Amino acid sequence: MAKTARAPWKRTNPRKRAGKASKHLSAAQKSAAKARARRAGRRYPNLVDNMRMVSKKTAKTKSSKKTSKKASKAKSKTSAKKTRKRTAKKAKSRKRSASAREQDPRGGLTAAGRKAFARKQGAHLRPGVTKKESEMTPQEMRRKGSWAVRFYGRAKLPPLVDGTGRPTRHALSAHAWGEPVPKTVAEARRIAAKGERLLARYRRVKARG
Repeated sequence: MAKTARAPWKRTNPRKRAGKASKHLSAAQKSAAKARARRAGRRYPNLVDNMRMVSKKTAKTKSSKKTSKKASKAKSKTSAKKTRKRTAKKAKSRKRSASAREQDPRGGLTAAGRKAFARKQGAHLRPGVTKKESEMTPQEMRRKGSWAVRFYGRAKLPPLVDGTGRPTRHALSAHAWGEPVPKTVAEARRIAAKGERLLARYRRVKARG
C-alpha cells in the first residue's frame, strides 16, 4: 500500500529544516493569494494559497532561466555562424586579391604570378616571346611555336569568349605572346599555323648547325 503524503501544515518548514531563513511573499503574491482565497469563499488566504503563489514564482523563474539559456545558446550559435562567414569571406577576398596580383588582366601571368607558380608547382615559367620572327633566336622560335600549337592547335578548343562576349583567359594568353587575341576558331587556328611554321624553321636552323 502506497504511503499517503502528509498535509503541508503537518510537515515542518523545509527551509527551517535546512537551516535557511524563511522567504516572505511579495506584495503582488499576497494580493494574488487573497484573490484566490476569495474565489474559494474564504475570508483570508491559508497556507495552501500561499504555497500556490510560491510554486508559481518558482515555475516562472525556472521557465525564465530556461528561456534565457536557450536564447543565450541560440545567440552563441548565431555569433559563431557569423564569425565563420566573415572568416570565409575574408579568405575568399584574399584569394581573389592574390589571383588579381598574379594574373595580368591583358593575358598571361605577371612576374608575381610566375613566382607563385614556381613556388606551388616547382615549374620555372618565363614571359612569352613577343619579338618579331626575324629577331627570334632558335630557342625562342621553339618556345613560341610550341605554345601556339599547344594552345590553339588542339582538336577541341576551350571557349574563346564568355557569355558576355569578352575574351576568356585562354584567349587572352595570346596577348602575352605578342599575338592578337582570338575571338573565333579561325583566328585561333591562324596562330596555331604560325606556331607550326616557327617549329619548322627551328628544326631547319638546328639541322644546319
